This record gives sequence, C-alpha cells and structure tokens, in this order.
Amino acid sequence: MPADRITGRIWKFGDNVNTDVIFPGKYTYTLQDPEEIAAHALEDLQPDFADQVQPNDILVAGTNWGCGSSREQAVSCLVFAGVSAIVAKSFSRIYYRNAINNGLLVIECPEFVERAEEGETVTISLAQSRIQYPARDSVFSFSPFSPDVMRILEAGGLIPYVQQSLA
Repeated sequence: MPADRITGRIWKFGDNVNTDVIFPGKYTYTLQDPEEIAAHALEDLQPDFADQVQPNDILVAGTNWGCGSSREQAVSCLVFAGVSAIVAKSFSRIYYRNAINNGLLVIECPEFVERAEEGETVTISLAQSRIQYPARDSVFSFSPFSPDVMRILEAGGLIPYVQQSLA
C-alpha cells in the first residue's frame, strides 16, 4: 500500500528494459518464495541490485519499461525487494497494468527522468501528484491516478482490493 508520501533513493535504468531482464525467465516456474524471487530482481542488468536495494527505493527508467512477456514476476520481484515506485518515460501497457494489480506505484514523468541521477533521493507525493527533487531544487508534476486506481494501490493490489470489497 503506497503512502501519500514516498521518499527513496533513485536507481536509474535505460530504455526498453524487458521482463526477461527484470526477472529472468529461467526462474519463472521454479521459485515461489518471495525472498528467493526478490533475490533475482534485475540480476542480469545490475547484478548487485538485490543485495543493495533498500525499502522505498525508486526505479527511474527510460521508455518502454517492462516490454516483453506478461510475466507477473517482473513486477512482484521488485515489490518483494522493497521497491516503492517506478518512474519512467513510458511503460509497456501490460507491465503498467500488472504493476497496478500488484500494488506497485508506476508513474510516467519524462521530464523527471531526464534530470534524475542515480543515488539521489526524491519524494513522491500522491496527493499532490508531484515529485520533489531537492538535489536539483525541482518539482515535477505527473497525471493524478483515478480514484479506482488509487483504491487498488491503497489496498496493496487488485486481489486485496477485491477481497476487501467482498468482506
């Protein structure tokens, strides 16, 4: 469940990062434990990622993040690793929806991506639909989420949202 304000350290990636790189396909049907899944997040792109990522860290990416297969583990591995949000120039549509369904905040904000630097800290405000970037003395706006999407994110994903709705 995303908080109204998320503060985290930036990890920066490029364009067309596909789901096989986010979570290697060879583990898709062999791993079930969240810790094991998290341990393989981005291992082919940044081998030390799983050992270095901290809770609330924020991924920043170029265009077409999450292209490739509709592998749900490409989202869940990041959630299990503690990533709080991904800010990108654009997302593959299936990845974007998988992220929302799994409670992972995904924001399109190309202007921020252009200025972001790895290792710096930013704060995302969902209530204000903006990213505060103190190191650059900048604030970047993004499109607000619909009330339905906010309810899904606040519940921690689509399944918890439906379970809450039925309770």
